[in-house]
Amino acid sequence: MHPPIEERYQETLDWIYSWVDFSMKRHVDDKHRFFKLDRMNQLMDLLDYPHRKYPVVHIAGTKGKGSTASLIASTLQACGYKVGLYTSPHLEDFRERIMINGEMISEHDVIELADQMRPLTEKVPETTTFELTTAMAFLYFAQEKIDIAVLEVGLGGRLDATNVVDPLVSVITSISYDHMSVLGNTLTEIAAEKGGIIKAGRPVVIAPQKPEAGDTLVNIALERQSPFIKVSDEYSFEQLHHSLKSQTFKITSRKLKVAGKKISTNTALELTLPLLGAHQIENGATAVAVLDQLRLQGLQITRKAIQTGFRQVYWPARFEILREKPPIVIDSAHNGDSMQRLVETVNEYFSEWPFILVFGASADKSMGDMLSAILPRCDMVITTQSLHPRAATPEELKDKVEKYSVPVIAVNPVEEALSQALYHAGESKGILVTGSIFIAAAARVVWPQFEK
Repeated sequence: MHPPIEERYQETLDWIYSWVDFSMKRHVDDKHRFFKLDRMNQLMDLLDYPHRKYPVVHIAGTKGKGSTASLIASTLQACGYKVGLYTSPHLEDFRERIMINGEMISEHDVIELADQMRPLTEKVPETTTFELTTAMAFLYFAQEKIDIAVLEVGLGGRLDATNVVDPLVSVITSISYDHMSVLGNTLTEIAAEKGGIIKAGRPVVIAPQKPEAGDTLVNIALERQSPFIKVSDEYSFEQLHHSLKSQTFKITSRKLKVAGKKISTNTALELTLPLLGAHQIENGATAVAVLDQLRLQGLQITRKAIQTGFRQVYWPARFEILREKPPIVIDSAHNGDSMQRLVETVNEYFSEWPFILVFGASADKSMGDMLSAILPRCDMVITTQSLHPRAATPEELKDKVEKYSVPVIAVNPVEEALSQALYHAGESKGILVTGSIFIAAAARVVWPQFEK
């Protein structure tokens, strides 16, 4: 008699996480030994190349990968396609990483796929958790006979486990400083790693970038004779109006380029997004550029489907408003640049409110960049810690915050930190929970008990 599925599922997750898992390490050592594609290519060979059985959109970048991926996937689903979406990390459930048409993979399928992978891992020593998960996603999508997959890079691009695919379109979202110990200390070095997903002859859509990163990506595209679409050059977009529920923007394509040929077009499209902030309009414009490239390659994508896909997209913990008044906002900002974008969005929607910050972050992040961006907007800080192994302790974070002369207390766990924030905020201040996707997820999990 089999043990209950819950027990088998947990045992499967334990096995998946038992492999080399860089996402769980505070500091990555011996990186050059592990970051390579040899093992992934071996796994694909043993599985009969499942990633070649469907077309792919491949997305790298520092920020906006997940939002852009979800917008593309949602629109393709609205077009009637069966769409696989692979993202990481997850918010609350491992199964969020592997989805088809917005539905998470089942616990049963996770168990079945892992069972198929077990004998193969004996033939591929030192497989990493992310490689294993990526192979499972590729295999699942092939077995389910999807029409197209949208894949988010895990880390970097050039040596990421997803970079065994030959995509219809590559996409590079906004690049900023993050994971410098692995990717490099300049935007040029980081962009070179992200641009590693650009494939010879395949179009690449480049989101609005800082010049240093943008120039690097264009040079890579030129070297590989890949048609490149710079969103900021080939599209104009502007916000029309916004509320606490959504924002509407207009996008106009100036010209489209496919296989080196320019196709003139000048048709404005109005789109409504439930994702808030100017940076999400940039992500939306990038998604439109990708969808245009897919349409030019033969996919049936209508204006109505784009409008439907954007309106129905679901991508939580990105400027997610848990309560409107006094406001409680959770956000996954985890570096200086994304924290600055968060401040801009807070000022756009809640300019009159002072805020208490509930802050948790991974120990390997550049705290100074994040804190200098967010602290001028906050009257008080409560440092706390998610359950993630990379999370810095509340005391470590408190030491960092104290340098900025803002009142700060260290509180654990997240549930108690949120309780303290509610007490100190009363009816006169808002609460902002940010610093990592893991702290945003933790707050999201415990919030319902405070709503009662």
